[in-house]
Amino acid sequence: MTTRRSFLAAGSLLAASVARAGKPGSGYPYSEFESRIARRDFRGMTKDVLPTPAMVVDLEIFERNIRHMADHSKTVGIELRPHVKVHKSVDIAKRQAALGAIGVTTATIAEAELMSGAGVKGVLWTKQPASPNNLARAIALTRKDPSFMFVVDDPLVADWVEEAASAANTKCRVAASVYAGMVRQGIENGQPALELAQKLSSSKHIAFEGYMAYSGGAAHTKGFESRRKKSAEDLSGLQKTLELSRKSGLNVNIVSGGSTGTYNIDKENSLTELECGSYVFMDTAYMAIGGKSDDAVYSDFGGSLSVLTTVDSKRHPNVVTTDYGNKAMAKPTDKVKGMPWLSVGTQGAEYGALKWTDADRDLKLGQRVEIYCTNLDTSTNCYDRYYIARGEQIVDVWPIMGRGGSAQR
Repeated sequence: MTTRRSFLAAGSLLAASVARAGKPGSGYPYSEFESRIARRDFRGMTKDVLPTPAMVVDLEIFERNIRHMADHSKTVGIELRPHVKVHKSVDIAKRQAALGAIGVTTATIAEAELMSGAGVKGVLWTKQPASPNNLARAIALTRKDPSFMFVVDDPLVADWVEEAASAANTKCRVAASVYAGMVRQGIENGQPALELAQKLSSSKHIAFEGYMAYSGGAAHTKGFESRRKKSAEDLSGLQKTLELSRKSGLNVNIVSGGSTGTYNIDKENSLTELECGSYVFMDTAYMAIGGKSDDAVYSDFGGSLSVLTTVDSKRHPNVVTTDYGNKAMAKPTDKVKGMPWLSVGTQGAEYGALKWTDADRDLKLGQRVEIYCTNLDTSTNCYDRYYIARGEQIVDVWPIMGRGGSAQR
């Protein structure tokens, strides 16, 4: 049983610890933390009161990133249908749409259902519905949202879709997924791709939209000219497919693909829309590929997302323990924001490490450190929300959604 005396004693200890920390959020009523978030009251909420590890978004850099991609798309005349597998956030998708995105791209049917259910139109699901569960859900979503699209790369799946759509008395919008350098998906280009497209086009309950060709291998090729060459090679088969389609009189509405790494190349290779995703946040894998003006650093988009972690223990020289461990997706290729002298390591499921060699350097117990993660897709999948920051001040919270267990995928 909690007595008044024990309650006051606990409060005194908390106040003393806050006073020792001497940080901007001192005095913040942590007991009200979740209730304040629920009613969107962020007064006095600063980074130092956040539970860690936590994902923090620098709003200024984030807004600059999404505006740059939107402006580029308008300038070069290519549509933007950004991928949500990176952020899994309705809030972000709606901000992208407000800047001109024609829809979003999703990796799972759960993401597609989430985005469509939130009112986002023009959702493109990039996997074919090869299981009864996915097929039923794709048909159901088509009936609810006629702007929804998905892909197939196999004539057999096209038959399944036609049969299911006929039974539901609906018509599905479908693109043919063609090979673009990655063996995971995509029908062979040329005659096989054309025949699949013609099959889709002639189906009574399918509307053929065009092609999807995702050159994922080019996305992280280092060096701009090397990346341009790789992209052209991976999409060379697509050019043959498009030529045959034109000669056959097939109407191709979209040619979808592209990535953050090739966004300023993809127009050259006949794409009509971009599926870029990582540009909203950026990760260390992308930061290392080099840009058009600098092969060493990719600076087109800034690092707007970091993982906030706390120094939990420091009992050994030149190393401290943090709460950013294996379950939070810590990797040795992560980078510490503003502290290039630190390297990231792991010590277990809930234990991370920060190491250094310079004897003149040190970290303090309880210190907060921000880390750029290596791979956005996997890292964001481990967290429930983004804390949105202007400087040290938290100004909003955006849920990370569409990432549940198998039944929700």
